Amino acid sequence: MDTAALRELHDVLAWVVIGLNAAVGAWFVAGQYLAALQHRTVWAATIVAQLPVFAVAITGAILGSRDGIELDDMHALYGFSAIIAIGILYSYRSSDFIRDRQWLMYGIGSWFIMGLGLRNLVLGS
Repeated sequence: MDTAALRELHDVLAWVVIGLNAAVGAWFVAGQYLAALQHRTVWAATIVAQLPVFAVAITGAILGSRDGIELDDMHALYGFSAIIAIGILYSYRSSDFIRDRQWLMYGIGSWFIMGLGLRNLVLGS
């Protein structure tokens, strides 16, 4: 894939991450307070929202290895921080001390991932 097409794919995937994590985050936060929204489907939606984070990181790493592409250190930091955030959220999913606030934690965590994507796309490009 040529560099221009890969850059476009990277940007489109970034917007997918931003949009899906915004929506899933809202669902989780609302679900914290409205039991009717606490449906198992949200977990499948979370997977769909967070898998593209890895695709963005992979396309970004490929772009960064191309000649003539200068990768901003902060861009890489924020990008890989999203992967770390996913791992942290997953590790706390069944923790006893967060059990009553799990939906809120995943909501804020999804918005955090969204914010990392916005920061990178808007300020890091």
